[in-house]
Amino acid sequence: MTKTVHHWIGGKTVEGTSGNWGPVTDPATGAVTTRVALASTEEVGAAVAAARDAYATWGTSSLAQRTAVLFQYRALLDAHRDEIAALITAEHGKVHSDALGEVARGLEIVELACGITVQLKGELSTQVSSRVDVAAIRQPLGVVAGITPFNFPAMVPMWMFPLAIACGNTFVLKPSEKDPSAANLLAELASQAGLPDGVLNVVHGDKVAVDALLEHPDVAAVSFVGSTPIAKYIHATASANGKRVQALGGAKNHMLVLPDADLDAAADAAVSAAYGSAGERCMAISAVVAVGAVGDELVQKIRERAEKIKIGPGNDPTSEMGPLITAAHRDKVASYVTGAAAQGAEVVLDGTGYTVDGHEDGHWIGLSLLDKVSTDSDAYRDEIFGPVLCVLRADTYEDGVRLINDSPFGNGTAIFTRDGGAARRFQLEVQAGMVGVNVPIPVPVGYHSFGGWKDSLFGDHHIYGNDGVHFYTRGKVVTTRWPDPADAPAGVDLGFPRNH
Repeated sequence: MTKTVHHWIGGKTVEGTSGNWGPVTDPATGAVTTRVALASTEEVGAAVAAARDAYATWGTSSLAQRTAVLFQYRALLDAHRDEIAALITAEHGKVHSDALGEVARGLEIVELACGITVQLKGELSTQVSSRVDVAAIRQPLGVVAGITPFNFPAMVPMWMFPLAIACGNTFVLKPSEKDPSAANLLAELASQAGLPDGVLNVVHGDKVAVDALLEHPDVAAVSFVGSTPIAKYIHATASANGKRVQALGGAKNHMLVLPDADLDAAADAAVSAAYGSAGERCMAISAVVAVGAVGDELVQKIRERAEKIKIGPGNDPTSEMGPLITAAHRDKVASYVTGAAAQGAEVVLDGTGYTVDGHEDGHWIGLSLLDKVSTDSDAYRDEIFGPVLCVLRADTYEDGVRLINDSPFGNGTAIFTRDGGAARRFQLEVQAGMVGVNVPIPVPVGYHSFGGWKDSLFGDHHIYGNDGVHFYTRGKVVTTRWPDPADAPAGVDLGFPRNH
């Protein structure tokens, strides 16, 4: 029987009334298991109105009240890890251990939000002039919105709303319509933790819902994670409507392997970073740049490891990689592999045509490895967002860094070397927002911020960490001058000696 996912508005489930529905499939079987309500402009307006009404009290609530709710929320999320992960696996397809890891990374930001009292401390300068003090404080924005992608249906929302509500804002979340159930469970658990009705709302939908949020006059800020073309659209549209925007886009993350690197460690890292989560993550390593003569040996080591990866349903404990999110996306990923040879690449591993016995209608694709890829080929230029790893060759360190910096993307990058001096140069010279040294996926911990450069980020703020707190608050400076109490008007005795 097909499940139905509705909206969560004002602290309760609200049935969709637009008449429009989206299908949600089990990627392992290809079967439609769920239908999700797609919100109209009016339904988005109802969610924003609920958030606006809740802000009247939540925005002035004490820090103690907010953090008490967040501590309870953290405990509930911890108790429901498996349930959240199971929903992710059922609708996204990633293996259960990977889904559990996603929940854990989201919990990091909830824990950061629990300590928001330190983050929101202001500044005070006394006696800047005679009896004049200056204080700087941070205050919430009001109603803020988040638009999140399919690849991390729990983690990315948790990168946004816990900090936003900890800062005193109220939140409207528009998750991906491809895997919507995890977002509703996150909202329901927040309500159980004591979050007042309307502080966190979830509306499902497509472009209609997105545009309604971008254009709504009561939405003060928009957070987005997704592809670069949509990030550009979100940034341009929301900015034109006077909103603060952080829009994180796509990536083509490079891993530079120097001749002195531990090639076994580099190959292990390349396989896990390229093929983990089936490559459906913006921090995946999708291009390995082999410097000097190490290319052939490195490619062989990657191939040996990739051939051992077990692909199967996400709920099978023996599976190490699951299917892709949709059949259309699977076909698009496969097209890059089938066209690679014609554009000069050597196809070392071809994962197209892969199926799993008993699940032939699932959205399966195997691991692909392309060697000697040119920088003008489609497989290199585009963000494939699947288990396809390109290997490029560079003669020198300088050639490799130039190749990376010529990419329009600048999300994350990594260098593998034993030489500290080379690593130091790389971290300073490479044009990317996140850098790993012998770390293939340099996603920062929660108390540092996540974000890229160039076409990987639109807006001035990275997500979570200090940048996240600054994004969800605005500064106010108060200059105060009080007269000396000894100068009180005649007839008013405050117990101070008179100056005259």
